Amino acid sequence: MEGMISTDTERVGARTSRDIRRDFPAFAASGDARPTAYLDSAATAQRPTAALDAERDYLEHDLAAVHRGASAATGRSTTRFEEARADLARFVGARDDREIVWAQNATDALNMVALGIADASAGIGGADAARFALQPGDEIVLTEAEHHANLLPWQRVAQRTGARLVPVKVDEHGCWSIDDLVAVLTPRTRVVAFAEISNVTGLIVPVAEVVAAVRSRAPQALVVLDACQSVPHRPVDFAGYGVDFAAFSGHKMLGPNGIGVLYGRADLLDALPPARTGGSTITRVTFDTAEFLPAPQRFEAGTQPVSQAIGLAAAARYLEEMGMDAVAAHEDAFAERVVDGVAAIPGVRIVGPQLGQARAGLVSVAVDGVHAHDVGQFLDDAGLVVRVGHHCAQPLHRALGLTATTRASAHVYTTAEEADRFVAALGEVRRFFGLGTGAA
Repeated sequence: MEGMISTDTERVGARTSRDIRRDFPAFAASGDARPTAYLDSAATAQRPTAALDAERDYLEHDLAAVHRGASAATGRSTTRFEEARADLARFVGARDDREIVWAQNATDALNMVALGIADASAGIGGADAARFALQPGDEIVLTEAEHHANLLPWQRVAQRTGARLVPVKVDEHGCWSIDDLVAVLTPRTRVVAFAEISNVTGLIVPVAEVVAAVRSRAPQALVVLDACQSVPHRPVDFAGYGVDFAAFSGHKMLGPNGIGVLYGRADLLDALPPARTGGSTITRVTFDTAEFLPAPQRFEAGTQPVSQAIGLAAAARYLEEMGMDAVAAHEDAFAERVVDGVAAIPGVRIVGPQLGQARAGLVSVAVDGVHAHDVGQFLDDAGLVVRVGHHCAQPLHRALGLTATTRASAHVYTTAEEADRFVAALGEVRRFFGLGTGAA
């Protein structure tokens, strides 16, 4: 590993990774000598004290119903809730706070869009919603690399409307290009959905360029972005990208579980039928009819995840203070370090961008002759927490001829030493199972 950055000088902006780890109780409890390396942040990230404290402070001092009642307590609670919305709007480049809708998680957010389109296709929502209606033969374009959260909802829409799913094929490494996408766009394309960063391959998609290509070839299509693996790790600008909708989750960006975010252009959100209905979403209700508020309230039925929103906003501010360019540079360096090391190990296949190619801060591999679950158990015994399985992306693994892979992923607290430990342990897997001599 000669020429790699030193663990003593590794930095995220103005701070070292070791210093940053002290902000996280999960690491600070054991100091710098923590034996277990947490390399599963693409699944769920650890949480800094700043996010934990913000949520606890709200629960201890300002807990009350939001948008319901005229008390001072309700006013304070509502103010903190809406300030959190404004923080997230700024963080992702929304042009209006109304373009941020709270959801249970990113999967829920994507379902909100899909179910709204399905309802519009059934005539729900009136003339304003007609722009979303799909007809038999219309096309929903998805890549083979999509997470099930950005596949299954569109399968349901297709089943309900008669639209058909059109795949963008991946290559032998699991990657796709704008040219691959453009080749399947037609005048019947009505939805194009894709992830900015694949949770399996780490491929970074140039979103603005993809949107421009879609607008040129299929201007009638809605562009829906899965931003789960990008928002926590690099600068994003949803409005600047030109996407129509985007979704991401809280637990991957140092924030709480139980909260996600749907971004949508304000004019589209105001016209999209709400997937869930109930209290706080309406202007007028009769026994037979209901009229709904503008976004975002039209989508936020029932009691909302108020403390979670406040904790998520604190996590966003924590990342902003560090600088998202610095976060991205740190995690890209992790990926480069791991790929460089793994490329020298016989019998280990790197999925996604190859040696010398740009990728996000996650690396998935397949070990010849050893199932990913066995690889994961070996690494766990070595004190390395990784993700194994199909990562909710079975079509991608099937396209690659694999049943499962082993994934290591980074965040701001990940050190170069942990990357090296992963590579070293991976190099011993095949020897342990009697299949080779390990690293070259």
